Order: sequence, then structure tokens, then C-alpha cells
Amino acid sequence: MNHTRKEQAFDNSEPLLRIVNLKKHFTIKGGGLFNKSHRVVQAVDDVSFEIYKGETLGLVGESGCGKSTLGRNILQLQKPTGGEVFFKDKNILTCTKQELRKLRKQMQIIYQDPFGSLNPRFTIGQIIGEMYEIHGIATGDEKEKRVKEMLELVGLDSSRYNSYPHEFSGGQRQRVGIARALALNPEFVVADEPVSALDVSVQSQIINLLMKLKKELGLTLLFIAHGLNVVRHISDRVGVMYLGKLVELAGTDDIFESPAHPYTAALLSTVPEADPRNKKERIVLTGEVPSPASPPSGCRFRTRCPLATERCAIEQPQLVEIRNSHFVSCHYPLERGQSLKEAIMSKSNEQEKISI
Repeated sequence: MNHTRKEQAFDNSEPLLRIVNLKKHFTIKGGGLFNKSHRVVQAVDDVSFEIYKGETLGLVGESGCGKSTLGRNILQLQKPTGGEVFFKDKNILTCTKQELRKLRKQMQIIYQDPFGSLNPRFTIGQIIGEMYEIHGIATGDEKEKRVKEMLELVGLDSSRYNSYPHEFSGGQRQRVGIARALALNPEFVVADEPVSALDVSVQSQIINLLMKLKKELGLTLLFIAHGLNVVRHISDRVGVMYLGKLVELAGTDDIFESPAHPYTAALLSTVPEADPRNKKERIVLTGEVPSPASPPSGCRFRTRCPLATERCAIEQPQLVEIRNSHFVSCHYPLERGQSLKEAIMSKSNEQEKISI
């Protein structure tokens, strides 16, 4: 993929969504008849950020860091433990069922699994058409007309209206999922790892389709993914999560060219280079990812961080702006253009001076 410098295509003075101190904790009971103990898994813990109208915000992190849980909590598919979610300045966590149902038309989701997310007993026409029926928009011939228009919009032949999901490939099923999500003309869409279950050859087709539809329909996207190259290609800004926390948030170019958090730098070092002549040193983190049921004190990344000090164990870092629209949650952020290896060497030199 060609990574040219992006021009800002959204208005950062107009947030469509504001997520404030959002939390989602799960209680896990102990196993066995006599074990009454329980643990609290902090899947998402005190996360705050804004999503601006017309932008694509990419969200990345290791498996289990809370990305998908965050997306589902924003849409109220899961009830948050605490915090606030404002959509156009309305706190949707305080909405009644009737108010939330109306908001569903403006906020939709594209699921990760194109096989499990479609009812195998329904035709494609029924799967997409029920969106219009549930919200009282169209029935009969008008519903069929709208469904066929959506199929054409996502690159499928409208003659497949009466086909069943098993008659489609994985990429075609995901196109159906996209058509279903966009049927009600929403303003905001959560794309929950929409290409991770697809072949590499199909992934780029779906990404290009999403970018095309975003431009044509004026969508705002929260794009959740593992693949960093995919996120770089589609996103205007990127957020990085680690163990339920948002540790860095910045423009796509800033994140990829000058990461400030040690975890982000380590994550980016794993991205393969298209040109084998451009060799870069891969950063291998020591230790295992802690359990979200018993996260470390202070900074959650400190047990794997080569820059950690005693302060990191005592004081939890806050997400602060270190340069223009670049936010990081770290006591010792990397300087602009500084590699993690250089930061480690600088820290060693300082320690040697102190010991002398």
C-alpha cells in the first residue's frame, strides 16, 4: 500500500461522539461448588476520546486489549459499567429504550465474522430488508427496491436478492454485512475487525469499498483492527489500546512516523516492510501480557516496558497532549523522531552518570 501523507478530511472542531471515562468491567465467579470467590476483569477502564464528524479513527492493540468491547459499549450492545457516551451532545447512556431505538438508525456496526453474523435461514433480501421493516421505513416492493439498491452499492448483483448466505464467498458475505449496516443511512459506523476473517487478496477490496462508501455517504467510522498496515491505509487518526487503556492517540502519520509510547513503538516494529532493503530492528518485549483481572499498579505496561522506573509502579500516567493533537499516556514518552532503542540507550547513559 502506498503511504502518502494524509490531508485532514474532517472537521476537528465538530465531534460527533465524545467518550468520557468509559468503563466495562466483567465479574467472573470462581469455579466449583464451594468456591464463592469472584474476580473483576477490567476490559475497558477509564477511556476518553472524541470522534469527529467525517473521520475514520483506527483502533489497534493486541488481542484482549478491549478494542471490540469498547466499540460495543459505544453502541450500547453491551451496557458500560461507568462513564458517558455523547452522540451529538446527547448522552446515550441515559436514553430510554424508545430513544435508543431511534438512535440505532444513526449508529450501526459491521461485524468481524461474515459467516456467523448472517442468519443462514434467511435470504439476503430478508437479512437486509428486515432493517427497513423493523424501523417502519419500507415493506413489499419498496423494500425490495431498496435492498437491491444496497446490493448494487456494495458491488453485488441485485439478482442475488433471493440467495442464501451459504451461496456467497467470505468477501461477498462481508459486503452483505456492510449493506445491512448502511441500509438505514447511518452517520456513525463501528467496523469491528471487518477484514480479519478474510483472505489477504479480498481484504484490500473490502477496505477500498469502505473508503469509497465513506466518501460518498459522508460516514464517520471507528475502524477496529489488528493489521497496522490496514489501519494506516484507511484511518485519519489512530488510537492504541493496551490492557483496557488508551495509551496513545494521534494523526496517522504522527503515530507511524514518530510514536511516543514505548508500546506503540514496539507494535510498529512488527510491521513488515514492503521493500526488503529497508531493514528495521524488531523490538521484542519481555514478559507476558498481564491479566486484566489483576492489572499492574501504576502504568499497566510497566512490567514489559524497557523504560519503566519506580515512578511507573506508583503513579498511573494520564493521557496528555505532548505536541499538536498528539496524546500519550506515559511518564517517559519518546521524543519526536526518537526510536525506542535510542531512548533505552539514553536511559542507560543517564543511569551510568548517576552511579558515577
